[in-house]
Amino acid sequence: MLARMGMALTLRLYEPVGKVLDYMQELLRAHRALNKDRVAAKSRVEVISLPLLKQQNQDRIKHIDTQIKAIDAELERLLKEDDELKARFDILLSIPGIGKSCAFSLLIGLPELGSLDNKQAAAMAGVAPMTRQSGTWKGKATIKGGRRDLRHHIYMPALVATRFNPDLKEIYDRLVAKGKPPKLAIIAAMRKLVITANACLRKMKPWQPMTA
Repeated sequence: MLARMGMALTLRLYEPVGKVLDYMQELLRAHRALNKDRVAAKSRVEVISLPLLKQQNQDRIKHIDTQIKAIDAELERLLKEDDELKARFDILLSIPGIGKSCAFSLLIGLPELGSLDNKQAAAMAGVAPMTRQSGTWKGKATIKGGRRDLRHHIYMPALVATRFNPDLKEIYDRLVAKGKPPKLAIIAAMRKLVITANACLRKMKPWQPMTA
């Protein structure tokens, strides 16, 4: 039955990621875990009163920072070993608003970028609007599903891009001018950022501003 479904829907065959990307995915998971540990340690600073515990917590933060820097260095080293990944990474960096952290998140967390259509890319990144409905009832559209960690790492770059990326700024300003909540406008910018990254990687060409 599964074979017949695959034939009927013309599903795309699964392509396993390369060994380098596999290593990078493991490093990214460790990087995110360390960031959570760092946030937790920083939040304890204000509630710790004993000098000994304060020093231990500060030492913990320094140790986490050292580990994060080591992971960053290893990600950079692995990237240089793979010409195709390096080319994709550089294309992502060409998009205004996307820095190294976001580029790594997109490259590693959504390796399918460039082979998807716009709706698929937005859905997998968790920034596609989903409307709850039952019968004739239709609720508000919300974003859910997709890769939650990736969506989290797209938020700040999209916020920055609404100032420096002319395409995203136009979308954000237009929605706000129509009275839409700023949060909804940012989500639209996040979606456009993912779609732009997908289009650039499909063509394997750096970002270019949209012509009027």
